[in-house]
Amino acid sequence: MHHVGGMAAPVAAFATLLFCAYLALYPALAGYAFARLKSGMIWRDVLLIAGVWILSEWLRGRVLTGFPWLALGYAQAPPSPLAGYAPLLGVYGVGLVSVSLIALVVFAWRRIATGIIIVAVLAGGYCLQRIEWTQAVGVPLTVSLLQGNIEQTMKWEPHRRAQSLDTYARLATTHPAQLVVLPETALPMFLDEVPRSYLYRLAGQGAALVGVSMSVREGEGAGGYVNAAVAIVPGVGEERPQSYAKEHLVPFGEFVPIGFDWFMKLIRMPMGSFTAGSKIQPPLDIAGQKIAPNICYEDLFGEEIIRALPQATLLVNLSNTAWFGDSLAQPQHLQIAQMRALETGRTMLRATNTGMTAVVHPDGRVAAALPAFATAALQAQVQGYGGQTPFVSWGNSLALLLALAALVPAIARWHSEE
Repeated sequence: MHHVGGMAAPVAAFATLLFCAYLALYPALAGYAFARLKSGMIWRDVLLIAGVWILSEWLRGRVLTGFPWLALGYAQAPPSPLAGYAPLLGVYGVGLVSVSLIALVVFAWRRIATGIIIVAVLAGGYCLQRIEWTQAVGVPLTVSLLQGNIEQTMKWEPHRRAQSLDTYARLATTHPAQLVVLPETALPMFLDEVPRSYLYRLAGQGAALVGVSMSVREGEGAGGYVNAAVAIVPGVGEERPQSYAKEHLVPFGEFVPIGFDWFMKLIRMPMGSFTAGSKIQPPLDIAGQKIAPNICYEDLFGEEIIRALPQATLLVNLSNTAWFGDSLAQPQHLQIAQMRALETGRTMLRATNTGMTAVVHPDGRVAAALPAFATAALQAQVQGYGGQTPFVSWGNSLALLLALAALVPAIARWHSEE
């Protein structure tokens, strides 16, 4: 907020403190519920702490548009055997299993049954990892994922525009593929300002998926502009190219929540406001695959990603993590992408500005990744997949039902004592 957004340092520090304090409310709520309902009976309390913790995480991912960054289940991305539960239960279900095992160790580490249960759960996850929930569709596709490494503080300066355009044109030209993918808002201008010849240069002999801001077309919204991923395929849809408009916008980053205009005026931080895309958008038909793009932190919301399935055969994330500098946000975001690949049984491609640009297999393994803060292109051959995992069929419903069921014994006891 201070280094990139220009907010005064004391105000930025206070805003960060408020944000952290808000996020702390959710584990505090889980802790309070556990303290209020615990019985001292090991098995009942194990279920209780698992249930309240996961429900608090789910609430954090829903309230005020949600911020589910680093839910506990992400810690079990491959090579953890618990990753095998992700195609069934999603990240919240994996978290539920994780908390249950942790609670068993804390509350009953001396019991033989604890060791047996832990071994059985880990073995179950390992066996589930051997199941291929989805099947290959079509022929492999060559991709080139571009990482421009453009500093955020320089990106929107008019005299730096040519540098950004030259960087991505050079990377695309020297690393051609059937599909070239640029990061979120890689081109620092509106789509209608970009020369068509330049866009075709990015696509080369194949196609390009370009992160760029785009005006809302007539008849498709209430005006404004969107954070978009636009498919450039020479000779196809030249007047109205296929596109995806970001649907889950970041509060205070991409739009001002109702009633907070006074706050933005108070901090004197310039900020535009995007228009949200439709909740349901068809996959993009590119190079023989059905591609479902998601932009920036949209891939945190697994239940929103599966809206494009089972039709989509590939997932593509376009991100600009330059906002977070040299921090843990980059490897954390890659770990989140691993979970989305597991939940959906799809290859996940990531094209980022500063890192981590990567290819993630449907089993959650990172096939290849570029080093952070490097100007480079990641070339790979990837496979599209069809079919659907159990998670695609029911989303977070099963995990939430299990979390609620885990509370029943403690609530029944508490109610009987009232």
